[in-house]
Amino acid sequence: MTDADDAPWLTVVGWGESGTAGLTPASREALQAAEVVFGARRHLRLLPPLAAEVREWPVPFADGIPGLLSERGRRTVMLASGDPFWFGAGATLARHLAPGEWRSLPSPSTFSLAASRLGWSLESVTCLGLHARPLTRLRPHLHRGRRLLVLLRDGAAVAALADWLGRVGFGASQLHMLEALGGDQERVRRLRADAELPDDIAHPVAVGLEVAGSGPALPLAPGRPDGWFSHDGQITKPAVRAATLAALAPMPGERLWDIGTGSGSVAIEWLLAHPDNRALGLERDAERAERARRNARELGVDWLEVIEGDAAALLEDELADAPPPDAVFIGGGLSESLLDALWPRLPVGTRLVANAVTLESEALLAQRQRELGGELVRLELSAATALGSRRGWKATYPIVQWRVEK
Repeated sequence: MTDADDAPWLTVVGWGESGTAGLTPASREALQAAEVVFGARRHLRLLPPLAAEVREWPVPFADGIPGLLSERGRRTVMLASGDPFWFGAGATLARHLAPGEWRSLPSPSTFSLAASRLGWSLESVTCLGLHARPLTRLRPHLHRGRRLLVLLRDGAAVAALADWLGRVGFGASQLHMLEALGGDQERVRRLRADAELPDDIAHPVAVGLEVAGSGPALPLAPGRPDGWFSHDGQITKPAVRAATLAALAPMPGERLWDIGTGSGSVAIEWLLAHPDNRALGLERDAERAERARRNARELGVDWLEVIEGDAAALLEDELADAPPPDAVFIGGGLSESLLDALWPRLPVGTRLVANAVTLESEALLAQRQRELGGELVRLELSAATALGSRRGWKATYPIVQWRVEK
């Protein structure tokens, strides 16, 4: 077998607004040798005449993958924006291919071009791709003085961003609108988010955001104040929540089951700990379940999944084949039947944290701690309140917490 036979059939070429002028010699060679070239409409408009078949990639993106895979055995080029593996199409394509089937030839990413135009140090800037994701993903990053680079779908998305920034108290932020970077139509304009935006913002567009304003910034540490969460009074209080998150010990890429999720505060703080984390909430009350989803969306972690129903029943039904958790929190609905259904399901190494308020649930946790090990902790909190003309300590209900690793 020759080296040519061993060569990948697919080449993913990083493509920018400068067309072939911005390509490396290797990328130009791949295009000239291609039998089939795939690309979005805005990429194909910059393509010079080629001997290859040229095919427009459909929307949504996933619809084009079967057609691409059907070309196995032919020299194929896929045009992808900038660096295909930084908020690009590369990772999505690679999931459908064996390692030896493809190679990637990146060009400068939009983030790199934007940082170069603005004079920003790229390693100190938060970079987000929000083409198909909600603008609320920005919420955890809105801290005064911070800089963000955001890829957006079109001019309407820029207007929506400016409007949303004003509604959350950051209308004084500076927007740098960067259009068609690297091409003949490149344009960079700067104005405040609360100013009147031009109506001719053209795709492809990125926004450099310098955060300013009087809006509240979401704290970085767990135990965020209750005011960040819509709730009906059934919420794990901040100090207890901070202790609970410390016991759950989230690490990157881990999955949490939050049983009796209520407002979703614990699951949301788990997701805020790292963008690769996942969480599943179980909640029997439909109104609370929807409230938890809404809280997650507004705080920028819209990927929280909440299932409605009795937790013990869900463990036997909908969750029978679900990916196992790395950690479990029981904040509501604690019962002997729930623990009996849950414990055998958990893989070795799973961390379980359960909070109890009533004497009955305390007794249950004490019994299980004797049987299964772990640690029992009693959390007692008091706050200073008025006591006539003076002040005194007002105690809240103590929390008994069981922490155990299977």
